[in-house]
Amino acid sequence: MKDEKVNFKLQSSAYANLWTLDPGITFLNHGSYGACPKAVLSVQQKLRSQLEQEPINFFGRAWEPLIDNARSKLADFVGADSEDLVFVNNATTGVNAVLRSLTFTPEDEILTTNHEYNACRNALDFIASRTGARIVIAKIPFPIESPQQVIAAVMERVSPKTKLALVDHVTSQTGLIFPIQQLIKELQQRGVDILIDGAHAPGMIALNLREMGATYYTGNCHKWLCAPKGAAFLYVQRDKQPEIRPLTISHGANSPRTDKSRFQLEFDWTGTDDPTAYMCVPEAIAFMGSLLPGSWDELRQRNHQLVLEARQLLCQSLGVLPPCPESMIGSMAVVPMRTTWENRHFMSVHDELFDKFGIQVQVVPWQESPRLLLRISAQIYNTLEQYAYLAKALNQLEPG
Repeated sequence: MKDEKVNFKLQSSAYANLWTLDPGITFLNHGSYGACPKAVLSVQQKLRSQLEQEPINFFGRAWEPLIDNARSKLADFVGADSEDLVFVNNATTGVNAVLRSLTFTPEDEILTTNHEYNACRNALDFIASRTGARIVIAKIPFPIESPQQVIAAVMERVSPKTKLALVDHVTSQTGLIFPIQQLIKELQQRGVDILIDGAHAPGMIALNLREMGATYYTGNCHKWLCAPKGAAFLYVQRDKQPEIRPLTISHGANSPRTDKSRFQLEFDWTGTDDPTAYMCVPEAIAFMGSLLPGSWDELRQRNHQLVLEARQLLCQSLGVLPPCPESMIGSMAVVPMRTTWENRHFMSVHDELFDKFGIQVQVVPWQESPRLLLRISAQIYNTLEQYAYLAKALNQLEPG
């Protein structure tokens, strides 16, 4: 196995040295926490040095123009007006901020799906326990044959009591791109506001939030955008902004300023923190967009094509069928584990792949058969040979 690893390393991507990732690890899980390039981390370090050299000047004078610039560049990237965006630490914070700001009663229903990210489902359960609102689950099949099955499953559970729908743009467990544009249109026709958890979308999918029309949308910048950890955004429709408050109420709540909305004044400053991850978003957008001649369009297409090839390779190697159409995949794909693996705990499979083979890949538990899913990610530092190595490792593991 040692010789196989050495031979494998010789085939790693020419882009790998732009990251600080351990060259001894086959890193196939960009989707979980992202990975920030060296060039972007260098900019963050300079900003942190500036902060620590003169913190009073930094927070008193330099901070706001840097935040506003980052917001403006991000707004251009995601197709939004900068007035409608605020920074948050992560998409889960964005979801919580919206849910905790809205008013629900025991007469209300909040609609979500069985693919919803666990952290956000927990936030829904918390709201339900406090307000008496009912959580309604649209059961979307997996494996799945068509995006229309998503539409049908969600709309079937809408009722006159549905006040809000919380839906992933890209599902975490199953790696599916949901047909968000059509969902928004149909839900709005029924008078339902929609909160999109777009944790994986920025950098994976070309976004135009103006055209999308979601009531609320939150997305991470540290995943596929490759900004430092702790950078995400919350978009709120202009007419809904007065009722959305940050989880921490601070100075913005009674600021006398009139040059910015209360929405931005409250979210922009929630207390002393390290804001440099936000400030590095423009560098991340520019750096990642500079890697290929076709900029972000080519990067997204390259990652999409690589993950499709990797999925095909793994499915053939494991003798399983692809669980969804190619049109529902971005830069992540899920491969079902053989049914002979169903008695294994997902973390034991993950740990064995990491400890024995040096492979970092997401192994996901699923509530129905197939009960174990392998979720692969494709970023520009990955190569097809890495997934071939994963296939070989899987075939050497004991299934039960």
